[in-house]
Amino acid sequence: MNKRQAGVLLHPTSLPNQDGKPGQLNDQAWLFLDWMQSAGLSIWQMLPLTEPHDDLSPYQAVSAFALNPALLPDDWQKHFQAEEFSYYLENPPHWLEDYALFMAIRAHQNHASWSEWPDDFKHRQSAALKVFSEQNSDVINKLKKQQFVLSAIWHKLKADANQKGIELFGDMPIFVAFDSADVWANPQQFQLDEDLNPTVVTGVPPDYFSETGQRWGNPHYNWQVMQDDGFSWWRKRVAEALSQFDLVRIDHFRGLEASWEIDAKEETAMNGKWVKIPGDELLAVLKEDFPDLPLVAEDLGIITDEVVALKEKYGLPGMSVLQFGFNGLPDNPHSLHEQVVNSVTYTGTHDNDTTIGWFESLDEGAKNWVMEQLRPLAKSIVAEKGLDDRLGYSMPWPLIIAGLESVAQRVIVPMQDFLMLDGPHRMNVPGTSEGNWTWQFSWQQVPEDLADTIYSLVKQSRR
Repeated sequence: MNKRQAGVLLHPTSLPNQDGKPGQLNDQAWLFLDWMQSAGLSIWQMLPLTEPHDDLSPYQAVSAFALNPALLPDDWQKHFQAEEFSYYLENPPHWLEDYALFMAIRAHQNHASWSEWPDDFKHRQSAALKVFSEQNSDVINKLKKQQFVLSAIWHKLKADANQKGIELFGDMPIFVAFDSADVWANPQQFQLDEDLNPTVVTGVPPDYFSETGQRWGNPHYNWQVMQDDGFSWWRKRVAEALSQFDLVRIDHFRGLEASWEIDAKEETAMNGKWVKIPGDELLAVLKEDFPDLPLVAEDLGIITDEVVALKEKYGLPGMSVLQFGFNGLPDNPHSLHEQVVNSVTYTGTHDNDTTIGWFESLDEGAKNWVMEQLRPLAKSIVAEKGLDDRLGYSMPWPLIIAGLESVAQRVIVPMQDFLMLDGPHRMNVPGTSEGNWTWQFSWQQVPEDLADTIYSLVKQSRR
C-alpha cells in the first residue's frame, strides 16, 4: 500500500455486447483496458466471476471456484488447444472433477437442487457416479473444456492488464450457496444433518433497516473441521482467487470474527445468535501462504471493536462509501473528513444507487447541504486544471473529485458514475430479486473527452 491509485468498478457482464447478450471476455474486455489506460485508471474491480443461479446474483454461485461459462466469447472454440488441454487434464485444478460432475448431474436432474437428487447421487455413491460419468463423458468433457478456455483467456487478460499497469480486483463472498458443487462435494466442511440438510443458516440480525433481520440461507461452515485440517478448503479457495486477481475483497468480512447463526427451521433471522469464528487462526495461515496478504475487508455496516482489531492485526484495508458520509453524525467513517489512508474509498458500490440516483432522491435541503461540502474543493480543482466549469457543481463529479482527493490510497468509481447515469442504471437493489445484475454500458454512452477528463483528475490527485 505505498501508492495512490484510482480505479473503476465494472463487472465483465456489463461490458458492451451485440444482440442484447451479457458482456463476455471478448475484444470488448481488451478495449476496456485500453480505455482505462487512457483515463489513467489502474484498478479494474469486478464482482465474483463465478456462475450464478437463476437470480443472476454472482454472490450465490454453483461453484466457488469455477468461472462463469456465460463469459466465454461466442467463438470460444477457436481458443481451444487440444495439446494444452491434455496437459491441463493431467494436472487439473483440484475442484474440476467435482464441478463438472455436479453440473452434468444437475442438468440431468432438470436443474433441481442436489438435495433433491436420487440418494445415490445426493450421497455421492461411487458406483453410481462412475456409471453416470461414463455415460455422460461428452457433457462432462465439454464442461472441463469450457473451464480450460476460460482460464486461458482470463490469464491472458490479466497479463495484458498488468502490462498496462492495471491491477485486477476481485470479490469473494464469505459464504457459499447450499446448492453448489462445494457443499455437495465437501459436506463434512459444513454444518449439515444426516440427510445433508443445513442445521443452521446464515444471515444478520434485525437492525435499523430490517425488523426481522436478513435470512440469507447459506449453510454455515463447520469451522472445527476446517481448523482441524489446517483450513485446507479456504487456502485452496484463496489461492485460486489470488491466481486470478491482484487483490481480492472478502465480502462480509465481519463473518470471520463472528457469524449470525439461525436455526434452519426459523423463517426469519430474528432468533439467531452470534457465534465466534477462528478467523484469526485462518488469517494467520493465509498470511503464511501469502505474506503480502492482498485482501480487502468489506467492513460496511455495524462493525464491532473485535472486527476492527482483526482487520488491523493483519493490516487489511477496509471500505468507505462516500454516499453514506452525509448523515451529519460525528465519527461517521464514510464522511469526507474521516477518510483514512489504508482503505478503499468508493462513491458507491454495486449495492448502491448511482451517485446521480442517490443525489436526486434527497430533499432540497439535503442536496444543498451535500453540495456546500463538495462544491468548494470541486470548483477549485476544475479551475486549476482548466476543465469544464460544470464539473464543479454537476453531480456526480463533485463526489468523484472528493474521492480522488481523499487520503485513501485506493479510490474506486462505478462505471455508471463516470458515465453520469441515473438510478435505473444501478446494478443491484438489495432485498429484491427481479431486474438485478443485468446492466450494461455501450460505447455510445462514453463521451469522447471522458478519458481525458478522468486522466486530468487522476493526475491532479497524484494517483
